Parts: sequence; structure tokens; C-alpha cells
Amino acid sequence: MRSKIRVKICGITNKQDMDAIIKYDAYYAGLMFFEKSPRFVETKLARQLSLHAGNKIKKVAVAVNPDTRFLDEIVENVPLDFIQLHGEETPERVKEIKLKYQLPVIKAIGISEAKDLKLVSIFSEVSDQLLIDAKPPKSSILPGGNGLSFDWNLIKNIEFDCPWLLAGGLNSKNAANAIDLTGATQLDLSSGVERSPGVKDENKIASFMSSI
Repeated sequence: MRSKIRVKICGITNKQDMDAIIKYDAYYAGLMFFEKSPRFVETKLARQLSLHAGNKIKKVAVAVNPDTRFLDEIVENVPLDFIQLHGEETPERVKEIKLKYQLPVIKAIGISEAKDLKLVSIFSEVSDQLLIDAKPPKSSILPGGNGLSFDWNLIKNIEFDCPWLLAGGLNSKNAANAIDLTGATQLDLSSGVERSPGVKDENKIASFMSSI
């Protein structure tokens, strides 16, 4: 594993999988609070998983267009290091959430063509980090976690103004190429290390981490 690469494995739903991603040195664990996702976790379970992990990994709450009451419940009950916004939140909403909860915010941006990159500069000004992901198909009910990649050449020569993570269709076979092409130093994945949606595969985790 390249020493400077940080990996976020999203959609952790059980202690065994949390232990596995810690074992193989993932940097972030994503807890999915989007009810339509097969990786959704209730607040009570998310709390158990977060407490189980302790300070061995950074815990990220992934939410989609969350209202304040919903975020209040999560932040009050689940020990967290980051909030990730994966919906259609505005820059103003990002700033509001950062100020209210005093947690760093990762804003996900879906990319499918060059014009989508205008959002990068807009959200760089208000987010602590960006997550550059493939834009979901119009037929998908999930804003991410679809196992699809975008044309990485679109961001090949971009200088980002804040830290960022590359997401979308990453696996052990393409991760090294993705890093070389985009210059990414942080990767985010979910389905690429799963046996089935919401259930990780330790062998795939090990293979992915050794591939970078």
C-alpha cells in the first residue's frame, strides 16, 4: 500500500466488517444514514459500530439531504469525525451544518461530463473535503454506491482547492490506475469490497488495500 493513500470504506453494517477494514488500515469508515440504501444503519446500530471502532478509524456519517432534526439525532447519539453530504445540498446548507455541528463536512459531487466540474470550485469554498463520484444513472434511487466509475480524464489535470476523495466503481483491479491518472491520494469505495450489498468480503478488502 502506498503510504500516502487514505481509504474510506463505506456502508459498514456490522462489527465484523468494521474490524476487517481497521485490520487492513482503512482510514475512514462510512456509516450510511440513507434509508433507501441496502447499507442503511439505524442510529442505535451506528452508535454501537462507532463505539466499537473507537479511535482506530475516522467515522463518517453519510446522509442525503438531511434535515436538522435528523442530523441532531445522529450527532447526539453517534460518535463521529465527519459528516458527508451526498444529496443536493446547497453551499449555504453545507456552511450551516458545519457551523451548527462543529464537524468537518465532506460534500459529494457527481461527475459525468466536464460541465459538472463547476461545482468543484463552488463547494471547495465551503467544504472541508470533496468526494468526487460518478453521477448516478437517472433510474437509480441511490446517489452513490452504484459501482459505476466516470471518465477519470475529466479530472486528470485539476488542482483541487481542498482535500478530496475519488469514488465510483473502484476495485482492486483499477485502483492503482485511478491513482496514477487522477493524482488522488484518497479513495472511497463500497461495493468494490463486498460479497453482497452491505456485507463486506475480507479477502476483497485485503486485495484492494494491497493493490494500492
